[in-house]
This record gives sequence, C-alpha cells and structure tokens, in this order.
Amino acid sequence: MGEAPGGRERQTKLPGVSGESGTQKQPRQELPTQSPRQPLPRPPRPPENRGLLPPVNRALLPSAAAPPEPRCPVQPPPRHTGPCSRPRPAQAPTLSKPPRIGSGPAAPHRTPGPNPSFARRTGLRWPVRPLLSHRRPPRCSGAGLRTRLHRPYLLPSPAAPGPALPKPRALPAAFSRRTGPAPRSPGPPPHPVPTGGAFAGRSVPAAALPAAQPARMARRPGPPGSVSVPEAKFSGGVSVRAQSSAPSSIPSDAAAVILCLGMRDGVWLAGRMAWCSLVLLPFLLTAVSGNTAPFFNLTFVSVPEDLELGQQAFQLNATDVDGDKITYSISGQGAFYFSVDRLTGNVTLRNSLDRELQARLTITVQVYDGINEPVSRKVTIIVEDRNDNAPVFQKLPYEVSIPENATLGSIIYTVFANDSDTGNASKVSYSIEEVIPDDTKNHWLFYILPNGSVVLNGSLDYTKNTFYQIKILAKDGGGILHNELVFQQSFTYMSLTIIDLPNLNPRFLSETYSGSVPENCALGTTVLTVTAVDRDTGVNDRIFYSITNTSVPFAINTTTGTISVSSPLDREQLPSEEVLLEVKAREEKLDINNMVAQTSTLVTIVVTDVNDNKPQFYNCSLPNCNFSTSAQNNFSGNIIEHSSSRLPVSNLSIVAHDPDKGINSSYELYLQGPNANAFTVFPSKIVGTGEVELLVQDPASVDYEISHVMVVQIIANDTGNPKNCCSTATVTINLIDSNDHIPEFPQSTYDLEVEENSPDGTIIAPNITAYDPDSGLLGQITYQLLPESIRNIFTVNATTGAVLVQNGSWLDWETRSIYYANLQASDGGNLTGTTVLEITVLDVNDNAPIVTGSYFISVEEGNNVTTQIQAIDNDKPGSPNSELGFTILPGPFSNNFTINNTTGEMHSKEPLDREALEDEQGQMVVTVEVYDHGVPQLSTSVNVTITVGDVNDNAPVFLSQSYEFSVFEDSPGALVGMVQATDADRTEINSRISFLLRGTGSSNFLIRSSQLKPGHYNGQLTVDPDISLDYDTLQQKFFSLLVLAENTAAEKVGDTATASVMVHILDVNDEPPTVLPSSLQDVHMSENGTQLGLVHVVKAFDPDTNNSLVFEELDVTCFKGTISAGEVCWDWFVLAPNGSVLVNSSEVDYELCDRVMLTLRVEDLYTEKGNRYSQNETLRILISDVNDNAPVFLPILETFVVVPEISPVDLQVAVVKATDADTGRGGTIIFSILSVVLLEDNGASRPFENLFKVVTTVEENSYVGSIQVASNLDDSLKGQYQVTVQAKDDEKPNHKVQTVLNIFAVDQSYRVRLQFVTTVDEVQSNSGNIKTALTTATKAAVYVVAIRTVEDSRASQVEAKSVMEAYFVYSNGTALDVNQLSMLIQSEPQVLAELVKLGLAVIGPGEAEKPSREAELIGIIAGLAAFLVLFILIMTLVIVLTTRSYKRKLSAMKALKVATTLSPAMEQQGAAIPGTNQYNAEGANPMLNLSLDPSHDLGFHEDSVSIASMNSLDENTVNAPGDNNLKAQRSREEPMDHTDEEVLVAALNLKEPTKIAHINNAFTTTDL
Repeated sequence: MGEAPGGRERQTKLPGVSGESGTQKQPRQELPTQSPRQPLPRPPRPPENRGLLPPVNRALLPSAAAPPEPRCPVQPPPRHTGPCSRPRPAQAPTLSKPPRIGSGPAAPHRTPGPNPSFARRTGLRWPVRPLLSHRRPPRCSGAGLRTRLHRPYLLPSPAAPGPALPKPRALPAAFSRRTGPAPRSPGPPPHPVPTGGAFAGRSVPAAALPAAQPARMARRPGPPGSVSVPEAKFSGGVSVRAQSSAPSSIPSDAAAVILCLGMRDGVWLAGRMAWCSLVLLPFLLTAVSGNTAPFFNLTFVSVPEDLELGQQAFQLNATDVDGDKITYSISGQGAFYFSVDRLTGNVTLRNSLDRELQARLTITVQVYDGINEPVSRKVTIIVEDRNDNAPVFQKLPYEVSIPENATLGSIIYTVFANDSDTGNASKVSYSIEEVIPDDTKNHWLFYILPNGSVVLNGSLDYTKNTFYQIKILAKDGGGILHNELVFQQSFTYMSLTIIDLPNLNPRFLSETYSGSVPENCALGTTVLTVTAVDRDTGVNDRIFYSITNTSVPFAINTTTGTISVSSPLDREQLPSEEVLLEVKAREEKLDINNMVAQTSTLVTIVVTDVNDNKPQFYNCSLPNCNFSTSAQNNFSGNIIEHSSSRLPVSNLSIVAHDPDKGINSSYELYLQGPNANAFTVFPSKIVGTGEVELLVQDPASVDYEISHVMVVQIIANDTGNPKNCCSTATVTINLIDSNDHIPEFPQSTYDLEVEENSPDGTIIAPNITAYDPDSGLLGQITYQLLPESIRNIFTVNATTGAVLVQNGSWLDWETRSIYYANLQASDGGNLTGTTVLEITVLDVNDNAPIVTGSYFISVEEGNNVTTQIQAIDNDKPGSPNSELGFTILPGPFSNNFTINNTTGEMHSKEPLDREALEDEQGQMVVTVEVYDHGVPQLSTSVNVTITVGDVNDNAPVFLSQSYEFSVFEDSPGALVGMVQATDADRTEINSRISFLLRGTGSSNFLIRSSQLKPGHYNGQLTVDPDISLDYDTLQQKFFSLLVLAENTAAEKVGDTATASVMVHILDVNDEPPTVLPSSLQDVHMSENGTQLGLVHVVKAFDPDTNNSLVFEELDVTCFKGTISAGEVCWDWFVLAPNGSVLVNSSEVDYELCDRVMLTLRVEDLYTEKGNRYSQNETLRILISDVNDNAPVFLPILETFVVVPEISPVDLQVAVVKATDADTGRGGTIIFSILSVVLLEDNGASRPFENLFKVVTTVEENSYVGSIQVASNLDDSLKGQYQVTVQAKDDEKPNHKVQTVLNIFAVDQSYRVRLQFVTTVDEVQSNSGNIKTALTTATKAAVYVVAIRTVEDSRASQVEAKSVMEAYFVYSNGTALDVNQLSMLIQSEPQVLAELVKLGLAVIGPGEAEKPSREAELIGIIAGLAAFLVLFILIMTLVIVLTTRSYKRKLSAMKALKVATTLSPAMEQQGAAIPGTNQYNAEGANPMLNLSLDPSHDLGFHEDSVSIASMNSLDENTVNAPGDNNLKAQRSREEPMDHTDEEVLVAALNLKEPTKIAHINNAFTTTDL
C-alpha cells in the first residue's frame, strides 16, 4: 500500500459501520493546492442556513461543532419546548454513529445544498435562486415565530417541467406601482441561478391574497419598471411581501405559487397552508377572460454596415389595443448582431456588421403582451454598403524582367486591385508613389494608366540601375464611412529587373600597364598579363586580345591577355629601352548595333640591361657622338714639344663608350706601348660614356728633335665582363715645332649655293682650305667667318673649312636671295689669311596657292552654271612651284559639275532641278581644290555655293486615283469624305492646290481645300447645306464625281490632276436587334480561375444595313443548388460590349455558387428611330467543382481523457471532425495518425508508434475520425498524449491538414479504493446508484476499474466485504486523489448518507500493483543479505567495545585494590591535577591523593586507551547513593579487603560490589 499524498497512508471510515468511534487525532485534511491536473474548487456555500432549505440531521454532519446559536435559545427538536418551538422538519435517516470521512477531524459545518424532497413536493426543479432572505433574525414572542421576506423567491423558468398555473390578468387597482432600487441579498447565491422562472419578476394579484384579516399593508420600493406589491401581515404570524423585477421574467402562473409557500423552520413549503385554494381561485377565473394579441407589421429595415456598437439600429413598434404592457425579443441567425430593449423595442448593434460578408440578415421579432401567445414575424435587415474596404491587389507578388533597350511607351506590366465595395467606392485608380532607388531622378521613368498598366516613360541603363522597385498606390473613388467622405487606399511594390544587353565596349581593369624583361631572356618569357572585362556585366562576353603594333618583339595570348617575348631582345639595338605596345581587347560577339565591341590600352615594357658589351673608342666630341657608327682603334694628336706636365695632347678627340647601362657600363683605362711612360690617360675609370685625354707625364721625353711622332695604346678594360672585356685604341702623337708661315687660300672668291629653309648643319661647301707649310701646331689652320653677323646664318668648320648652315629658318628666297662673307684661316701662331664667299639662296616650293574672291551663285532650276576660279602662288614665277592646277573634291554634288584642270573654269554637267534638292533653301555646295606642281605639292580649297531657284514645273498628284464615300440621306452639310493631293514644287506659291468638282450630281456637294503641310492639301467633300438627299427618290443610290486639283496661285499655272469619287447614299437605321438563340445555350466552366478569359460569345443580328451592336449586362443572379447565393458571383463574370463573356475573377468558387444567370440585352448604337434595344435574354453559366479546398477540422470543445488501466484495444478515446467544401472524391476525407508523443509531467517527451488508430466514419455534412486504442497503454505513465491527426481528401491534388489532440492520461496514483460492507454482487447491482451519488458529489466522471472481494480488512478496522476501485476524472483532464474525494463527499451530507446506505465503509488509496514472484524473491534475498551485513557490523562493534570496557574496568579494579591497602597517613601532600589520571611530580594519583609505589604495576599500560586517557571520569560504573554524604561518612568508612577475582566477577556481571568511597582532599569526586 502506498502512502497518501502529503502523509502516511490513510483510510476514511464512514458512519454507521462497526469499528472505533470518536474523532481522529490526525490533522484535518485540506484540499491540495490547485494545479492544472486537479479539479477546480467548488464555489463556497453561504455560512448559514437562510431558511431556504430544510436542515439536515446533525448526526450526519462530520463535525461535532454546533451550528450558530440563534438569538433565542433553541433546543434540539425532540426535547424543545418553549416559545420558539418550531415544527420538526423532515430528516434524513439517522445513523447509529456519526460519519467519519478520512482520518482527519470532523468537517466543519456546511449548509446543505438544495433539498430534493422540497423539489419533489413542489414539482419544481433546482437550482433555485435564493432571492429570499431574513429581513432580521427570528425572535421569541408570544405570537410565535414571525418571518418577514424582503424579496420574492425565484424558481426555475417555465421551460423546465413543472406545474402549469393559470395566467392572471393585470394587477388590480388595489396594487400601486412604484419604482425604486431593489434591495440586494448579502452575499452570493450558493448555486448558479437560471434566468426566468416560475416566479421571475411577476407581481402578485390582489385576488391571490388570502381572505384572512390582513394585519397591515406596507409598500416597499422596487427596481425601475417593477411592480411593487404590498407587504401583507396575516393573522398566522407570517408577513409576506412580493415584488417583481422585469415584467417578462416571471410568468403569470407564478404568483399563486409564491403565496402558497409558508415559512416553516426557515424553509419554504408548498401546499401546507389551508388558504392555498383561495389563492388559486382568481387565477383560474382570469384564464377564461378575453384579450387581443399585439399587432406588429415591420418587414424590413436598412442598417449601415459602419454602425458603431451600442448605437441604435432601428426601432420595433407594436400596438396592443388592450393597452397591455408589450415586451420585445429577437431571435434567429441575424440576432447575433443586435440587442433589443425588451420594454422600448429599441434595437442596438451588439456585433459589428460587414456587408461584404453578409449583405442581408433575417431575424425573428417576437412581441408579447404577457397574456396572449407571442406574435412572431420575420424581419429582413438590409446591410447598406459603406466605404470600409481598401483596394486589394491581386496575383501578388509583381515581379517583371525587361531588357534595358525596351522601347519608350511600352507596357511593362498590368496590375489589378479589387475593391469589394460598391459604386464609386469600388472604382480603383492607380498612381505611382515612389520609384526605388533615387525616386527624385527615377520617378519620371514610369507612369501608370487608369487600367493599371505600368508604362515605360524613359530609357533604361543596366549600368546605372539593375533593379527598380515601384511603389504603386491603389485608391478607390471614395464613399461615405461614419458620415464622412472617405477614400480608401492601399499600396504594393512591383519589382522590376533590368536585363543587360551588349551595348558597351569592354574596359581594361587598369588605365596603363607596365612591365620589365631582361634583354637576354628566352623566347616565350612572360612579361605581364592585361585583363579586360565586359562592361555589360549581365552579358559577360568572352574577351580576345591582340597587339596592334607591328615589328615588336612581343606577342599576346588572344584569350588570357598574357604578353610574352616573341623574338630575341637586345636593349642596345632597340630605339629605346621602353617599348610601347598598343593592346586591343574585343568581345567575341557583336553588340546590339551589330558592331564589334572593342577598346585599347597602352602597355609599357622596359627591357633591362645585361652586361654583354665591351667598351669601344670613338673619334668624336660629346655630345655630338654617334655611337651607331663603327668604333675606331687609331687616333692621332699633336703637342708642342716639351709641353709642361698634365698638359693634354691637342687635336685628340677620343670618346670611350660602353652601351651597357648602370654598373654594367663601368670600365678602367690605362696605357701601353713604347711611349706609355711619357703620357698618362685621364680619367682612369669611366661609367658609360666619357671623353678620354692623354696628358703629358714626362715632358723631357716629348722632344721633336728626337722623334716627330710618338705612339701609345689606350686599354679599356670592363672588369664585369671577363669574356669580352677589353678594347685598344692606338694613338699617334705628332710633335709640333714653332710657327713661321701664313695660311693662303687657292682662290680669292668662291661661288656657293644653298636651298631656302635648309636644315641646320647643311653643308654648303665641304672643304675650303688654306695651306701653311709649318709643321705641327704651327702649321695647323683654323677657320672662321666674318663679319660676326653672318655667323647667325652660316658657320664654318674651324678645322676642315667646311661651310655649313647655322640657322636654316633665316634662309628665305622670297626675302633675300644672295649673301656675302669672308672666310679667315689662322695657323698655330695666330697668322691669318682670307677669301670671299658669295652664297646664293635657291627657291623651293614652300607657298600654297591663294584663292582670290568668294563664290556664291544663284540660278533658276533648269539652267546650267559656269564660273571661273581665280588663284595665285608666291613661289618663283615660271617654276613648277608657282604653276597651278584645279580639281573638284568628292562631295554630295561633285558628280554634277566639272572643272578645267588648268584654267579653273567650272560648269554644271546638266540643267539643275530644284525638286531634287533636299535643302529647304535650294543650295548646293561644291568644294574646289587649287594645287601647285612643286615638290612637295601644296594646295588650297574653296567652297562654291549655288542657290537654285524654284519654278512651277510640277503638276498636282492625288494620293489615290479613286475614292469611295457614303453619307446618310437627309443630312444637309454632312461631311462626305476627304481627298488628298500633293505638289512637288518646293515653294508655297508653286505648290498651292485648289479642288473643283465635276460630274453628274456634283451640284449636290461642295469641296473645300485646306493645307496639311507644304505641298500637301486636303479636299473636304460635304453635302450642300441647301440640298437634302432623299434615299427613296434616288434612282441610283450613289453619285459618281470627278475632282480636279490644280495650282492657280502661281504666275505660271501648272497642269491639273483628276480623281474619281463615288458617294453612296445610306439608309437610316430603324429596326431593333435580336440575340441569336443558338448563342444562349448553357455555358460550362470550372471554378478557381482554371478558365480565365473568354468562355463564351453571345451573338446578335440586326436587319439594318448599318448597325453597331453593343451587349449590355442587366443583372446577375447567383444560385447554390436551388437556393439563392446572394451577391457572391456579381464580380465573377463580365459581359464585354462585343458579346464576349469573360471570367473576371480567379475567385470563382463552386462551393459558394454553382449556377449563374446573366440577364442581358443588345443595343444598336446606330439606331436613329424606333427601339434600339433587343428583348432581355438570360444566359446560364454552370460551374463545375474542382478539388480546391483543404479539409477543415471542426473546433474541439471537449477535453479527452484516457484511463490506461481500463482502456482496452479499440476503445474510443477521442474524436475529431472535419469537413471539406468540395464534392465527390475531392470532398471525401481520410484520417490518419502521424505521430503520438507523451508529454510527461517532468517535461520530458516520449514518442510512441502504433499506440492509437483512427477509424473514419461519415456523418451528415462532416467526417468523423474516431481515435481508438491500438495497443495496451502503460498505466504507470503520467502526462498527456499529443496525437497528431491528419485529414486528407481523396482527389489529386490532395490537400492535407493536421491537428493535435491532447489526451490526458490518468495514472495509477489517482486510483481510489472504496470499501463496502456489502457483498460484491450487491455492489455490482447498486453500481449505477453508487456512481450517480459519487458523480453528484464530485461532478467528475467515475471510471470503475474492478469490483472484487476484500482479502484483508483488518487495517481499516471495519469488516469490509467488497472493494470498488475507480478513477474520478474531470473533463479538463484532471483527476481526484483519495484526499480530494474524501473532502468533496464530506461536503455533501446527503450524498454521504446515500453512500452509507449503499454500504460504503472506507475510502482509501488504490492498491499498489503487486510485484511478480521473481521480484518478490529478489527482494527477499536482497533484504536477507542486507540484514546479514548489518548484523555482522553490529556484532563486531559490540565485541570491540566490550573488550575495551573490560580492560578499563580491570585496570580500575586493580587500582582500587591497591588503594584500599594504603592508610591516610601515607597521603601524598602537594598539589593535585584535577580531572586527570596523570601522575604529579611525586608520582601520586591526583584523584586519590595517595602515594603509590612506582615499582608497583597497576596494569594501566595494558592497552593504549588507558594510557591515552586524560580524564578521570571517562567511565564511571560506581554509582553509590551516598556519594553526596562522603564527608559525613568518612569517619565510619573502613577499608575492606576484596580479592581481585571478586572484583572482576562483579565487574563482568555488572553487579554492584560493596560500595567503598575514598576521599580526595583536593576535591570530592569518585573514580570507579
């Protein structure tokens, strides 16, 4: 048996059963704290009996506490005698002993609930609303108990079964009507009170009062609108007052019952008063009286849908000719939205209306006058539309992709928004509110049409924006809402993606590229990689590369852009060490213009130097050295003999050059040869290029008399290039003696020639030399020109005498043709000689021809043009440089003219035509080039402008040679048609056209000319306003006319043109159209937008020759089966003017409407007389169903509970219901279980499989899924099962929905064991009554597990014969345990008494599950093992402790024996050590204060425990009664001799030895 919650196992003994009586000492049981799995506490009962119910037998109350004492003493009913005596009420059967529930004290006194016996006697049902209470408590008086009532007692409504009483008439005049606040009862009622009732709010007629003498009549105030009834005091001592509440709350048959109730013992009783029959008599009389029912004729009202809650919707008005009080009530489906004032008939709004959901409501109005049968009438409520709906965009989202070259004005996308309102409020207009990104710049790119079409208004560029988001606003036409004009609007976004097109050239990732490569690198060496990308990122075309330069030693990979070396490199041979490449990148495909998309960039490649050249010697002077020429190895110079040291050798120009760069061009210089010691070289080290000089090192060795010539070798050594390191220059040095001759020229005058504009340095005379016989320096001649001014133009080589051009820009034949100069020669001794130079300047072609005059020519068309081009040339006359030629350059008009190449005369090849010129001014521009015959040839161009005048030489031309028009009869001045003609002449006067009419019947018409544009005229043909054409009198129904076009405005009148015009006369339309019956056959279509667009075409016929038929939709009627579906289909279909029936909505729903009736007619727009409309026709559209609705689970309002212990397989534990709006297989629902998860109380979850199953059945309009147990449930699990159930329809595409059911599992801990003193058979036969009583007390469902015989009832102290085990479960999944059950039964004394009658004895917890035999065996073995181990430990501890105790006692006895042999005279004097057994310095025992022989072994060291002891009171087994009187007995104590054996035996047998006390002088204590 397990323990009850919160304490030991308890059993509850009921009264009337043998066993121990009296109250229990256990604490009073309390209901546990409320939890989600526990039942809600019952509402509290009033603290005392208010006189509404008969008192129960106090013996049935579980508590011995007495009820509250009344103000006058009241004795128990059997013995009570006194002035307050009351008749004894009926009592429940008295038990022999008070009941005992549970094990706690008796429950406190609680007022019992409604008395069933009272309900049986009165024929009324409970619960009863206690509107009666004591005005004041009863008091003792000689007249007996008097009770005054201050409000009536309301009984149940007439709907409940009960006695039917006659209806009374209206109150007589004896009763006055007053209003006032109704007195309230102190405290809430003990039970819920239903509205209405047999006495609800009805006034008591005066005839109902008994005939006994009324003691007094008093009026009490009542609530507003109530009837105040006088308070009557009767001779019987009872004062009664009745007061009404609402007139409709109490039927008229209640008053009799009220006054047939008497107060007895505080409880109302019926039928016990003798005057009851007198009360009923007036009501029986009023039942036969006549009265007219009220009249009510309202049929329909209109209510706006924006009416606020609580506002008046409409007014109900009924009339009653009898003047009876009328009450109103409403019912029906539409009554959900309204509330009615029962008295005034004012109907207010209770729930919000929505016309779009329900446009029409129906309520049933009931009018009742309190006497006749209520009058009922159905009232139709029309919900008026208000602008309460904003437009709703359809088919979202809006996502569009367009190319970036989309044309201007193209429609991008068409949006649609639907407004479910009506009238202007349903008309939607669109606007663009914002364009993202950058609304300021991009807002103008788009605009939207009234039909929702978004139009492109500008050009798109993918590189600027790849995406636009357009905010579109939909706004309705406005309507009334809450008495104000309101415009509803909504917005959405349209995503616009721009598709990139190939319209941009590629682009290199870098502006410039540069790289370097050594000059000795291998072929194919990679230098760098250029990369270009397609700027059309959305296209990303392949790129190919090429090098546009020619003759460069580099190549590029066409696909990767890698530049590599393609031919051997030599930095010194290149024009520059920087090689500039132009790289072109092109796309693989052509762009949108069918052209190659390409771009180019510059790539700079630096060829780095390698030390691969040796230094060389050149005979030149810096910076005028040309190292591209061959190097020299032999040089010569001179020097005056005996020149001083460090003086350089003159006339020696040696330049050493190494073409390498940087450190690779560094080299050393030194001398070799026979005369190397006489000279030295400077500098000794050069980097790159440098001038080399020979300096005198030993002046004594330079001697002209010894040798006229000296030779040295200059060695240039490149130490960084050991393979090709050195070069040698041999220098011959001529020694110079003194000067003694003057230089002389061979001629005194030289004639020279030079061309004008010759470049600087041009050699005029290669060598004009003078002779000097001196040797050496003295014989060396230098030259110069005189005067100095001539040196600005010419120069002379000082050494060779060559005459050169110094500044060629000064040489101009046209300015000066001859120059004179002196050439002077000087030797080393400054001796000079001169000669005269005559230099003639030669003419060259350096002047272009000059055209004189301007050339603007005017000529009329049809003539030729001739003109002469005049030009001059300032070069030398008679030479080719001044000889001129003429030619016409290519141009638009170059083929129309020719020119004489020599004379420059130009003329036209043929006469000119003004109409052939596109220029509005008629100008022709011809470019003529004038050139000379010099070299190079020079030229000048001039424009010749010829203006051609217009002549009227073209005749008008009609755009069409024939025209055909029609016009209605009897239409004077009507427009017939237009003819058009053109004139090719280019001036307005020559191209002006006039029209004339010719032919039969031309007098009936007029024609007027008007200009459309230059040379293009329109002829407007109309009927003469004075003439009326009659279709019936005309023999021919047409006129054949001839129109002439001529130019009459020019001086020269041109030719005319003609065109034929046929004019047909038309009849007037006067016949109505008809709709073809063949086009009115039934139209079949499927729901849900599966057939959007055109579904049918209605055709019509009109016998008139000219007609324009337009169809018009008159009405739309919606049906679902044979029942009207309201306005649901009004927007589904649209009848186009051409008769096309279009599906206008994707929301066509078979479930709402399956048949649509379109009422239509056709109109002839051209009808002028008679009826223009056809008869009204009806087109029926039949809608077929598709599987478009998913199953819908119906709401589950109940909680499912399963008791695993009593839940066999196939037991239904839960139910789901679902519906599907589709039909056929699409509406067939199949249930299945997807998952089962147990949510335990500790929060853990456990999945299960195949625990439950579902069985699908069909009910009316729904499918039911019965959740059943599929396998045995574990009754030890606590928590709730979450079962996921799926509902799927049976037609593809299948629709699935899921729901989760919570099934609460009640585990074994809530099983309650009820013990009965009756047999099993008796309990089973009474099980129905037992369960009913238990349900009444607990308000819970009772699940009986088993009923069996009791095996052992000794623990319960009663002789129980049977046991019922059950669960008590509430609908919310909570269950009762034994304690809660006990308290609930304890609070219901009547139920408790009933259960005791049925044999209930004890309430206890359910039996714990008995373990199996194997488990019992394992438990027994484990218990024995644990007991054995515990026993061994205890025995070991006892032995150890006993041994230690024995040794200590033995030592103590030895010490005692020794101590008894010593005399007090031998006491050791000195300080003692209190509380210890330690020896002092003298070796004495401090406790006995006796001297001991240290050699005497007392046995204190036999174990370590004795040695370690520090306290003389460790163990004291001597408990002498006279210890407190040791001082008084000291003189009488004598030492007694005992053997060790006696002491040991006494200690072991725990016997008290002879008590001997020793006195310690230090303090009084004992030691064993």
